[in-house]
Formats: sequence, C-alpha cells, structure tokens
Amino acid sequence: MTSTVQSESKNKKSNGPSPRVKSISQVGDRTLSITWTDNRLSEFDVVDLRRKCPCATCIDEWTHEQLLKPESIPETVRPLKIESVGQYALTIQFNDGHRTGIYTFTMLRGLTSHENNGSI
Repeated sequence: MTSTVQSESKNKKSNGPSPRVKSISQVGDRTLSITWTDNRLSEFDVVDLRRKCPCATCIDEWTHEQLLKPESIPETVRPLKIESVGQYALTIQFNDGHRTGIYTFTMLRGLTSHENNGSI
C-alpha cells in the first residue's frame, strides 16, 4: 500500500516553514514510513499508531485523558486503508474496525520528535 500526500497547511505561525510530507508508504505489514520535505524519514509502528489514536472515542475531548486502554489493542492490528485528509492529515482504517482517528502531520511529526530515531 503506497500513497503520496502533498503538504500540510501553511496557516501555522512559526519561525520558518514547517516540514511537509513529501511521501508516505507502507513498509511491510507493520511499518508506515513518511518522508518529510526536509528529507527526514519517520517510521511508525502501526500498532502504536492505533494505540495513540487521537479520536474522541479514544481520547476525551475535554480532559484529553486517554480512554483507550493500549493493552486492549492486539499486536495483530493492521491498517486496511490509509487516506489523506485534505493537505494536513491521514486517516487510517484498521482491521479491528476502527477508522475515526485523524492523524495530523503536525501530530505525526511531534511523535517522531519525542521518540528515539524518529520511530514509534
């Protein structure tokens, strides 16, 4: 499964242009790879992405408390479909039936900024 997504919104205030997504690809059955416009490569474990889903079912909208119990997501969860949401995010349909999370490029970039070697 391979797709290419353009860039995220330019409406953000920052000290310079934010890195944008250059390409997105599925590497094997468990790794999602993003190449950014600054040529940084980020790789995400799809099971971890499912466990970090930002939707209202998984995260309380008011308190931001995680409602999803990470241990309830099996190691066998896999993406069935990955689609772009405008020019700022991805949505992933998983084989456990979950499909409502919107993973913004900013969120994904932030995940790699706080993890070792850009991988989660």
